[in-house]
Amino acid sequence: MAHVALITGASAGLGEQFAHRFARDGHDVVLVARNEARLNALAERLRLHKVRTVVLPFDLSDPRTPRALFEAVQARGLEVEFLVNNAGFGSNGAFLDLDLARELEMVQLNCTTLLELCHRFVGPMRARGHGRVLNVASTAGFQPGPFMATYYATKAFVVSFSEALAHELAGSGVTVTASCPGATATEFAKAAGNAATRLFQRPGIARAEDVVHDAYEAMMAGEVLAVHGWMNVLAWQSLRVSPRSMVRAITASLNQPPGR
Repeated sequence: MAHVALITGASAGLGEQFAHRFARDGHDVVLVARNEARLNALAERLRLHKVRTVVLPFDLSDPRTPRALFEAVQARGLEVEFLVNNAGFGSNGAFLDLDLARELEMVQLNCTTLLELCHRFVGPMRARGHGRVLNVASTAGFQPGPFMATYYATKAFVVSFSEALAHELAGSGVTVTASCPGATATEFAKAAGNAATRLFQRPGIARAEDVVHDAYEAMMAGEVLAVHGWMNVLAWQSLRVSPRSMVRAITASLNQPPGR
């Protein structure tokens, strides 16, 4: 039986690149996102790699989806070896000025859906004695993020949860990796409304292909934390000795919407 990779948020950006990487390495792929047309187009391109592609159009921000997705995978007789929790989104602006429903939806998708998918799919992995989980976090998870407060907090959850789960699964044959890229050239910034901020206007924005390559290799190596790019590694390490007030001020200056 071919190994199966389930990738959430697979219709664009990092998710699409993950799908190409798994397929190129001969793994069957389950593509999950809301945009069915995009998923079908991607599945057609992936068939060049002679792998099986399964399209499952689900709204991952719906609390009912994780269970429904798990049952849909089971009904197809698929054994998920690689779980890639990539789906997520952000928002930009002062928290109290943002739409509350959208912020709650972000927490549901970025945190709760990820948690439930891990619980449902990793249980069978542990029972089999093998499997790999890749949770896409962010360098945002290492500090508070004024003007992206909810997003940064959700990624802090992903980092902490992934590290804890990795420790609990040590010796089981199942590994958990948290990928922590910095600003990356995908559709994320436009959707979050922060494409014009200093964070995305400065030089050195990572390419999605490079982020995916590093995350994939880290997952296959069983690394727990994977921070992409030496500048991000340096910034991450500097947080350990920097005053928190300075960290908040710097992050706010990068995220602050133009004109504020």
